[in-house]
Amino acid sequence: MRTRIEALAAIIDIAAPMAPEAVSLGAAHGRVLAVPIHARITQPPAAVSAMDGYAVRQCDANLGNSLRVIGEAPAGRPFTGALGLGEAVRIFTGSVVPRGADHVVIQEDTMRDGDQITVTASQPEPSNIRAAGIDFREGDLLLPAGRLLGAAELAIAAAANHAEVRAYPRPRIAVMANGDELRPPGSALAEGEIICSTPFALEALITSWGGEFVDLGIAPDDPAAIRARIQAADGVDVIIPLGGASVGDHDHMQAAFAEEGLEPVFSKVKLKPGKPTWFGKLHNTYVLGLPGNPASALVCAQLFLKPLIWQLTGRAGNDALVWRRARLTGPLEPPGSRETFLRGAAETEKDGRLTCTPAINQDSSLLRPFLTADLLIHRPANAPAAPEGSIVDCLMIR
Repeated sequence: MRTRIEALAAIIDIAAPMAPEAVSLGAAHGRVLAVPIHARITQPPAAVSAMDGYAVRQCDANLGNSLRVIGEAPAGRPFTGALGLGEAVRIFTGSVVPRGADHVVIQEDTMRDGDQITVTASQPEPSNIRAAGIDFREGDLLLPAGRLLGAAELAIAAAANHAEVRAYPRPRIAVMANGDELRPPGSALAEGEIICSTPFALEALITSWGGEFVDLGIAPDDPAAIRARIQAADGVDVIIPLGGASVGDHDHMQAAFAEEGLEPVFSKVKLKPGKPTWFGKLHNTYVLGLPGNPASALVCAQLFLKPLIWQLTGRAGNDALVWRRARLTGPLEPPGSRETFLRGAAETEKDGRLTCTPAINQDSSLLRPFLTADLLIHRPANAPAAPEGSIVDCLMIR
C-alpha cells in the first residue's frame, strides 16, 4: 500500500505531457499553452484618443478659448495633417491623435458653432490620450507556457496578432461508474437502488482543469460488461473507473482491467478517504481508479486526477495542489493510522489570516458537506488531537 505522497510521485513519474499542436484561437479555450506568446505588434500602435471630443494643443485649451475645427479623425481613418495654433480636430474614441495634439477636450466640455468650438471647462493638464504601447509593445512576453487559456488569454493573444497558438490537447478522460445499484438521475428507484451522481461532478472538474469528459455510463457488476466498456474507451487518454475495487464478492474492476492488459502501478493508498484508489497503464491509456463513495471519489480527484491532468498538459503535477495554512475553529480528534483529509469551510479574518471549520459529518458517502467546502484539512497519519486554534495545512479546492 502506497502513501499519498508515494502514489502521487508514481503518477507524476509515469505521466508524460501530450504532444502540442497548432490550434486556432476559436478552438483554444480551455487548452494549456505549450509555447509562450510574444506580442507581434505594439498595442495601441500609436497614441489614440480615450474619449470622444476634440484633439487640441493643451496650451490652447484654456477656459473660454475658441478654436477652429480643421477636420476630423474617425477610428480607422487618421487625420493626415498637423495641428497648428488655435486649431482642433474632431476625434473619436480609439482614433489616432493628430500630429501636434497633446490633449483631447471631451465633447461635454465644449460648445460648437459651425467650425468653431469654445472650451467650457478648465483643462489643467494634458489628458484623455492613450500612449502608444500602453498595453504592450512588440516583443513583450504576454503569456508563458503552461497558462490555461481563458477569455482574457485568448483576447490578448488575438490583440497581439496571433491567429493560432501552440497548445496541448485537452486529454480525453473517460469516466465509468460501476454498480448494479446505480441508476441515472430521473429514474424511478426500486428498493436498494440509488442515483449515480459522481460522474457529473467529475465532468465539471475535468473540464475546469483542462480535460475533455467522456461518459462511459454505468457498468453493472459483471466482468464481461466492464470489459466491454473498457474496450469502448479505445483512444481516450485516461480512464477513471469508479468503485468496484474493494474486497467484496462483486468488486470486479481491477480484475477486468488486468484481463485487458493493465500494467498496475499501485492498488491501494494509505489514505482516508480513498484507500481503494489505484493506478496503472493500459497500453497508451492511464487508468486511475477512484473509490465508489462520492465524497471519497471527489477528494481523490483533487489529490490525484488534477495533478495527472496537469502533467498531461505540460504543467508540473505538484503545482496543481494549492496549500495554505489555516487556524482551526474547533477541535479535531486524532486521525488514526491513515493520512486523512477533512472537508472544511474557509473564512478570512480581519487580519487576513485564514480559518477553517470542519464539516460536522465527514462520512465518505455524503455530498452535502461539499456544498460549503472550500478546502480539505490535512491530518498526517498518527497525528495527535488538534485543539481549537491549532494551525493546520489545508488543500484549497475552491
